[in-house]
Amino acid sequence: MQHLRKWAPCVLSLFLLSPAAAAAGSFDIAITVDDLPVHGPLPRGMSWLGIAETHLKVFKANGVPEAFGFVNASKIARALDGDAVLDAWRAAGYPLGNHTYSHMNLEKAPSLAAWTADVVTGEPAVAARMAGADWRYLRFPFLNAGGERQQEALDYLHAHGYKVADVSVAFSDWVYTDAYARCVAQDDTAAIQAMKAAYLAGVDSAIASMKAQSQQVYGRVIPQVLLTHMGGWSAVTLPEVMAKLNAAGARYVTLAQAQSDPAYTVPGGGAVITRTAGLKGISLQDSKPAAPQLDVGKLCR
Repeated sequence: MQHLRKWAPCVLSLFLLSPAAAAAGSFDIAITVDDLPVHGPLPRGMSWLGIAETHLKVFKANGVPEAFGFVNASKIARALDGDAVLDAWRAAGYPLGNHTYSHMNLEKAPSLAAWTADVVTGEPAVAARMAGADWRYLRFPFLNAGGERQQEALDYLHAHGYKVADVSVAFSDWVYTDAYARCVAQDDTAAIQAMKAAYLAGVDSAIASMKAQSQQVYGRVIPQVLLTHMGGWSAVTLPEVMAKLNAAGARYVTLAQAQSDPAYTVPGGGAVITRTAGLKGISLQDSKPAAPQLDVGKLCR
């Protein structure tokens, strides 16, 4: 008993300090989802509405206050439930933004005028569902801000009330989308399990790199903006991804809250940490992959 009394103050102090210790490793992060209502091929046995509902259920279960969905309106007609996906997103209380009508790459577009026309054509499907709410956020397709066209494009967007939806972290879910559909069609469960192992190891590495690189560039972990996609692979792995974010200290915020940080005042394409490092002449450290790289493109061919 004397032994327990001796250590009791130390044990008590550990319990009292544990919330602060946890907070020290925490970070704010906004969730964004590209390519609504359709991203990649539809895996057998799934529907686009079901994929959306899975995303919404998992986000809600993890206390995500906002998951900003970015719409390519040309894809609505690709699925019988394309409209239903967007309606379900809004019914869940989550906002929609513009990802251009046809996912047009600004730098490769025939002209700036052609690209801005694609932006305008993408507006009605979003605006109709966002009446009375702020929908004028644009996510650059391919995160390509236009190269030499960048300033003109930004001038156009700002003149028309748009804000750019930035990105700071992604887990390359799009790399696995096509292979997952192929492997489901072939009932290749071994390949799917190998994909999951590689992908989730990559999530761990990406989170570690994000924290390390943010500290390297800013001296702190800035509020993050996560990019993911409205695809079958993203849906089936989302519970594990959210669990990893939670374990890493994620605190979920809105896109506007994340981008109110001064780090997001640096315009450009790609991820904000990477481009800011380039402007500062910083050579970014990178975490080693937690598992051997998998040649996803060759799976289930």
